[in-house]
Amino acid sequence: MVGIGSFWRALPVEGRWLLSTVAIQTLGRGLTLPFTVIYLHEVRGFELGLSGALMSLIAVTGLIVTGPGGVLIDRYGARAVLLGGLTAMIAGCTLLAFATHPGVAAVALILMGVNFGVSWPGFNALIASVVDGDLRQQYFGVNFALINLGIGVGGILGGFYVDVTAPETFTAIFLVDAASSLVPMALLLGPLRHVRPRVAEPTDEAPAEGSYRELLRRPPVVWLTVLTFLAMFIGYGQMEAGFPAFARQVAEVSTRVIGFSFAVNTAVIVLLQFAVLKRISGRRRTRVMMVMAAVWAGSWLLLGATGLLPGSLAAAIGVLAFMGVFAFGETLLQPTVPAMYNDLASDRNRGRINAINSAAFQGGAITGPIVAGLLLDLELQAWYIALMVLGCVGIGVLASVLERHVSPAVNGVTATADAVE
Repeated sequence: MVGIGSFWRALPVEGRWLLSTVAIQTLGRGLTLPFTVIYLHEVRGFELGLSGALMSLIAVTGLIVTGPGGVLIDRYGARAVLLGGLTAMIAGCTLLAFATHPGVAAVALILMGVNFGVSWPGFNALIASVVDGDLRQQYFGVNFALINLGIGVGGILGGFYVDVTAPETFTAIFLVDAASSLVPMALLLGPLRHVRPRVAEPTDEAPAEGSYRELLRRPPVVWLTVLTFLAMFIGYGQMEAGFPAFARQVAEVSTRVIGFSFAVNTAVIVLLQFAVLKRISGRRRTRVMMVMAAVWAGSWLLLGATGLLPGSLAAAIGVLAFMGVFAFGETLLQPTVPAMYNDLASDRNRGRINAINSAAFQGGAITGPIVAGLLLDLELQAWYIALMVLGCVGIGVLASVLERHVSPAVNGVTATADAVE
């Protein structure tokens, strides 16, 4: 891959349509993501514990509907399922904008969870229907950077706009979030209405079996799923709970530093993702995962070191550095894992295999905060950091095992690169 121009020219028209609107689609989500719990607690007056429980409905619902969603994607196509999910998202955001009772908020958040449960496998399956080969890995990476850009910009705009003393400002951002879902809906009803899976002959690496039981009997799928769960547990599962709690309680930095650290995370991903894609193109994906594990281990050690100088400028710098290094690891992870899942799939089971990926992601994102909360509540800060680093070692080991169970093609190696190695 030479550059972004050649990447864009190599994309089919459908791929360009999908990619060109990603940042706009996620802008609305960025507006509401950091402020939903604040809205429930400080604006609508729900108790903090109840607000947290309501927030968990999104993840729990998403996990429940992921499995059936994968079956529906394989049976009726990603487009139909995504349209249903987006309709639920629009209804959920609109309802939440005016929710003054916990029961109404619960229904709204469940509807949003339905969308999250089907959107991950649905959009991944749709992308895989449009692009393939090394271009698919590049697409997943660029798509990830654009998602972060939209969410990051939305979060910044939301931070300047919302005011807890003015409930109408929160109503406005949730309605904008609902409206942003109209963009992908318009694409699916317009330029992408004819997209269908390419029915290819099954291979040894991507057989035609479709049931979850059959898929989970395949060693590559099992090892990749365990790796995904662990990466989410020590990665994204810590971003909304473990990391902020450690930064506040142990490093003793201000909330402003924590907020700015997320801006650093977004900036690093947006600035580095394309350069990273050029470096890893044609390389073994499992080796890229090993490098990512080492990078993440270094980031957690950085965060742990901030506890040695609590409340200092060095601690603040360390927290920002943690997020920057962690973001670099994300640029290595996000292009590789979804691409490998889809190279292990056939068009007959692509929805289900992406649902397995989604379930592993959500499982790690749900259990990560629970474990972090328990350890930090017991003031076991050192054990918390040690667990994160040990998890990174586990990712490296799992990537090594996975490498022995997949072909070089599924591992992302081109013939030229394989000869060089």
